[in-house]
Amino acid sequence: MLIGQELLNRARSLSNRSEDEIARGCGYVGPSGRVLRKSFYKALVEAKGYKLPSASSSGGGGTRGRQAEFKTRVHGNGNLLIGHAYTRRLGLEPGQEFRIELRQDSRSIWLLPMDNKELKGSQPSTEND
Repeated sequence: MLIGQELLNRARSLSNRSEDEIARGCGYVGPSGRVLRKSFYKALVEAKGYKLPSASSSGGGGTRGRQAEFKTRVHGNGNLLIGHAYTRRLGLEPGQEFRIELRQDSRSIWLLPMDNKELKGSQPSTEND
């Protein structure tokens, strides 16, 4: 990704092309091939001599991607999805197993981590009345 005067010179030489082609020509392409417009525009502004506040010094003005909303809904096929943001926040690892308890009185679902003893032992009940 070009920066500074190199970026300005290359962008100027590609000025007869589309914005996406200019950004690509200056190296602002992500691993998936997607054009990184925000990074490109930010680099252009900085190359012109303007100082932009960093995300940490601007009181959290930067983007952090999608944030966990702590809500979900039952899908049309009856599945209930708990996404990566939640499992990561709890420090859960792929392959960990849980016992599902249905709490009828509060209509809630509890996931209880299973230890090795439980995995080898009897089948747990999934309903509490």
